[in-house]
Amino acid sequence: MATDYDTPRKTDEELHEESLEELKAQRVDAQSGRVDVDEAEAAETLELPGADLSGEELSVRVVPRQGDEFACSRCFLVHHITQLARGEGAKAVCKECA
Repeated sequence: MATDYDTPRKTDEELHEESLEELKAQRVDAQSGRVDVDEAEAAETLELPGADLSGEELSVRVVPRQGDEFACSRCFLVHHITQLARGEGAKAVCKECA
């Protein structure tokens, strides 16, 4: 592609103004692509807490606490012994709660 070196060059201010105009145009284009959501349709598919789950069955395998685990006395979560910050037995505290 040939370059015409005789054409007048744009100043920094003109280049700055052009780039601002391009940014504004891009912002307008990005906003125009938004999709309107039908609120009634969205409400029909939304599950609320406390919904009737009487027909649902939950099966979970419960594993007893292992010898290398402890229950934190603050958060009541079972952690591996490497997470023990201080205490022992019923007064054990994990590193997250310490």
